[in-house]
Amino acid sequence: MRVARRTCLVLAGVLVAASGCGLTSGSPMVDDVEPGSIGQGKPLDGADLTVTSKEFTEQLILGAIMGIAFQAAGAEVLDRTGIQGSIGAREAVKSGDADGMYEYTGTAWITYLGNSEPIADPQKQWEAVRDADAKNGITWLPPSTLNNTYALAMNQSNFKKYGTKTLSDVAALAKSDPGAVTLCVESEFANRADGLPGMEKAYGMDIPAGNVTQMDTGIIYTQVAKGTCTYGEVFTTDGRIKSMNLEVMADDKKFFPNYNVAPEINTKALKKWPAIAEVLDPITKKLNNSVAQTLNAKVDVDGEDPHQVALDWMKEEGFVKGG
Repeated sequence: MRVARRTCLVLAGVLVAASGCGLTSGSPMVDDVEPGSIGQGKPLDGADLTVTSKEFTEQLILGAIMGIAFQAAGAEVLDRTGIQGSIGAREAVKSGDADGMYEYTGTAWITYLGNSEPIADPQKQWEAVRDADAKNGITWLPPSTLNNTYALAMNQSNFKKYGTKTLSDVAALAKSDPGAVTLCVESEFANRADGLPGMEKAYGMDIPAGNVTQMDTGIIYTQVAKGTCTYGEVFTTDGRIKSMNLEVMADDKKFFPNYNVAPEINTKALKKWPAIAEVLDPITKKLNNSVAQTLNAKVDVDGEDPHQVALDWMKEEGFVKGG
């Protein structure tokens, strides 16, 4: 489900850095960083590590965060962030072409491991992925609370008018005032079992087809902000939620899968350099939806470079010095 905001171009299978994309894939990371609260004693000194990511904003930032952390701990880091689609980055870690990335538990459980039913408890979802992926030569380190999943959101004017706070409230409103519930959604969300059809079934909603408008992701945010539709499908870590002051409806029945971010590390690399875990753990613990929304907005709203956004955050949090 990870929406692909194409900030890098893929030509003939070779990643080429586009404007605002940071370093060209396959080039060394050259941040002049030193240990702050992480990397003391440079436990990765002598390591040559490759980090990867998918190509949308959040992933580019997370990939840079991992690479900067490794550099501060003494490693030489090769930047292979910005791989198009989920499968390519995943396979790079699995094969050892890359040593690690930040990945989503729900994506692994459903897309890579072939399960159709998500696990409602985020910790148990991570544990299931960790256990299943061990045989694939992949080790999952402890997860963050950052959960980039689906949600419905509305503008402040409609929030004051209707007062809905949960998807159960939206379902109740759809019954009491059917015309009030209009939706702007992506075509994929409109047809996926873990999207609109499943949500309607789980919450007992019956929204007329005429009340649902399909459109591109970016347009949804602007249309919801304008109030063209009462509710819009959003991703919970998108920076535009905060910048447009949208109100997100709580998924009180835990219908949508958990897409918690966690480090996914090639097991052989981790055995060779076990300090990778201790270097990343404090950073992962700091990642949550509010942090992600803020960092993503710096790129998607303010037009900043993802790598620079990552570096600035790492310094602000005291994880690294210099740079």
